[in-house]
Amino acid sequence: MASLSSFREAEHSRARASGFLFREGWGHGASALMLALALAFWAATTPLAAQSQPAAEVSEDAPPPEPVEVPQNLADLIPDAAVTDPEAWAAAGVDAMAVEPDLASPDLDPVLAELDAALTPGSPDVDPGLLPETEAMLAESAFDVPEPLPSDPDLEALAMIAAPVLGDVPELTETKVSSTLVLALPKNPDAFPERAEFVQRFRDLSTLRGLDEGKDSAPQVAARARSDEILLGDILRTYGYYGGDVVRQLSGGRRAREEETGEVDDSASEPSVRFDILPGERYRFGRIDLGALPTLPEPDASRLTQAFGIASGDPLYADRIIEREIELRVALGESGYPFAAVAEPELLIDHARAEGDLTLDVQPRGKYVFGDVTSSDPRFLSGRHLAEIARFDEGDVFQQSLETDLRRAIIATGLVSSVTVTPRETRAPQDGQPGEVALDVAFERAPLRTIAGAIGYGTEDGFKLETRWEHRNLFPPEGALRLRGILGTRETLASIGVRRNNFRGRDQVLSVDLFASDITTEAVDARGFGMRTTFEKVSNILFQKPVSWQLGGELLYTDERNRTVRIGPGGPLPRRTYTIGGLFGSITLDASDDLLDPSEGYRATMFLAPEVSRAGGAETFYLRAQADASAYQLVGSTVLAGRVRAATIQGAPAEDIAPSRRLYGGGGASVRGYGFQGVGPRDTVGNPVGGASLVEFALEARVETPLLGGAVEVVPFLDAGSVGRDSTPDFADIRFGAGIGIRYKTTFGPIRVDVATPLNPTQFDSPVVVYVSLGQAF
Repeated sequence: MASLSSFREAEHSRARASGFLFREGWGHGASALMLALALAFWAATTPLAAQSQPAAEVSEDAPPPEPVEVPQNLADLIPDAAVTDPEAWAAAGVDAMAVEPDLASPDLDPVLAELDAALTPGSPDVDPGLLPETEAMLAESAFDVPEPLPSDPDLEALAMIAAPVLGDVPELTETKVSSTLVLALPKNPDAFPERAEFVQRFRDLSTLRGLDEGKDSAPQVAARARSDEILLGDILRTYGYYGGDVVRQLSGGRRAREEETGEVDDSASEPSVRFDILPGERYRFGRIDLGALPTLPEPDASRLTQAFGIASGDPLYADRIIEREIELRVALGESGYPFAAVAEPELLIDHARAEGDLTLDVQPRGKYVFGDVTSSDPRFLSGRHLAEIARFDEGDVFQQSLETDLRRAIIATGLVSSVTVTPRETRAPQDGQPGEVALDVAFERAPLRTIAGAIGYGTEDGFKLETRWEHRNLFPPEGALRLRGILGTRETLASIGVRRNNFRGRDQVLSVDLFASDITTEAVDARGFGMRTTFEKVSNILFQKPVSWQLGGELLYTDERNRTVRIGPGGPLPRRTYTIGGLFGSITLDASDDLLDPSEGYRATMFLAPEVSRAGGAETFYLRAQADASAYQLVGSTVLAGRVRAATIQGAPAEDIAPSRRLYGGGGASVRGYGFQGVGPRDTVGNPVGGASLVEFALEARVETPLLGGAVEVVPFLDAGSVGRDSTPDFADIRFGAGIGIRYKTTFGPIRVDVATPLNPTQFDSPVVVYVSLGQAF
């Protein structure tokens, strides 16, 4: 017989019993189940006393029990004694309640035994004929439970990109960023005037542009979309739209295409992303706090405030804050405030006012002028010499750019490997007067001796090998000794020279050279020796100057002749010895934008050289003069360039002047299409003899190409020139040449290759001439 505990265990086994009922049949199992339910209901609703009373002792004629009065409210539950004297009632306590004896539990053993028998497998006798009918009933009552769908990354990613509920949305127009990325921006340009800049900025920074490669799954795209959403919000705030919204949407993917076409196409499973940009109201600058800047004396306060350039009411562009902060720092340094401090800007956004209050703590810390320049190694480069290099004088208002310029100039000497320039206060500002700062220059010495060599070919120079040795500071400061040698097909040279850089001023050079040479060209055969002294203001790649000049003198002893081996059956042309002395000077105006490869501007040079020549006991005085001008104009990506040159020798006929001093035309720097010195008068056997006047013209177009990243230019050109025997230019024998060239741009200037042909050649001219050189033709 089952006990109460075994009945409770049977309750926990209800699932197993139910399985048994379905296996063994409906009839007997169902009756057992109904019996169990009735038993449970009877036990729960019948009082224990009634359950334990024997059934034989109950009389149907007995009167019903008297009803018990039930309290109607809370006051009825409180005894009167507790209300009259609460303390006495509480002290008296409550009488112990009589505990009725525990009534006997109902005898449930027969019922539980029958229930246990019904639930025990195999206990009922089931008619085998009923089993097929039971199985059919079960089959008819079975439910089809669908299998769970597999997880879809596309749907999970879409669920993560739910669009928010928006209010009024302006009309949008789409801008395609890539094949799978679209921005939708307000159609009205006034609602978002920064649209073009916004799109370009996003295009440069977007992480979603890699979608074009088709290698990203939907979850990866969703992650990138969230990143780009943050980026777009940052860009909106950069342009002052602090209340703007960005809505991202992801569409496409593998499952979307399956639903549309019914086919699986993994190659076309790229998702696409769209961002709706809702800028909202553009915020403006509110209060502007520039620290101590307004307390400066005029006109510095107004000038520096104007240099900052941001005022209340201006559109709140974050980029502009950074730009104007940099401009203010530069303006402070250029206005005499070397120790000024500018804190990081702070921006406080007030959404109620749609404004941002900007705080930029500026501490000028006094105005100063330049004082002394000191050197960390005065025996090598003295402070006095460094002050001569500087572009400022003592007492000038301090400018940061001039300090930087001095540092660059010291590096350009080639004598130091590193340099620092530090302002140091020597007198504090007081009584409204500026203070004074000294510039302390500290540097490390660079190697001073150099051995260099070069081998090359030029159309005019031929093949040559050049070597050079120098000591750049043998005579401090910046006094160099140079030894130079050239061995070539057209020139042989040996020279020794002394050169003093930055002589009595910035970029001023004094040089003295002694040389011996042997030169053989198409027109001249000369050998001699001489001395040349120059004092010049040079323009170079580091410091291209609007004005440069040169002054000098030369003494030359030369034995030369025109390169005519024979004048006829009589024998060779004799050499003639010349002793030449003269002065020379030139000035150049340069308004071009680049020294080696100009694209805009102009240049003009004037050269004068009065000379005296003695040959065969006769002296000749003459003046050599030459003027050059060139102009450059950029049209799109093409540079149009033009050049004109005019030269003359006044005071003597050409025959009385040494062949090396006469005028010649033709060559890569003259009239292209003709050989070097091939334009001009010739002798009876066709050798150039030079003239006393020259006129040249040139026009070319330097067309940029996409080859090698834009490093290659194609240059068609047309040249013309004439050389006359007399000192007055003569156009009776003008020559024309045309061709096309290639320029390959390098960091040290373009490499030039020109192929030209003469348009009206003589019998002595080649049909095609090739020129190779460094730099543009002009």
